[in-house]
Amino acid sequence: MFMEESYTILSPEQTMADSHGIVVRNLLENLPTNLADEVIEKLVDHSNVRIERIVSHGQSSPDGIWYDQSQDEFVVLLSGSAKLQFDDEAQIVPLRPGDYLNIPAHRKHRVHWTSQSEPTIWLAIHHVDGSN
Repeated sequence: MFMEESYTILSPEQTMADSHGIVVRNLLENLPTNLADEVIEKLVDHSNVRIERIVSHGQSSPDGIWYDQSQDEFVVLLSGSAKLQFDDEAQIVPLRPGDYLNIPAHRKHRVHWTSQSEPTIWLAIHHVDGSN
């Protein structure tokens, strides 16, 4: 039986570290404001994986600029809306909350558009494909 006394409920403003220093945080809180540029926050950085929270508010990649990354990138759109473009396809890819995709290493892509009416929050996981 689950007993109410056996756990602590945290308010959204709180974080809690356990005895090993593990801290619980929320990706949708403590968002930067007045963004002139996208904000990229590195959450985990190891030799084979880097995890980032990216917050956009109306930003897009500069014209003619394409990302050509050496690692695969698994992307989840957590909130807001965005459109991606790939250099080998004419179609623009719209994204809404909950959408995700894996972009293979060296597949050139760019952010075509992000919402100006609300923050667009991305979770990006850059990783090495185990089959390489």
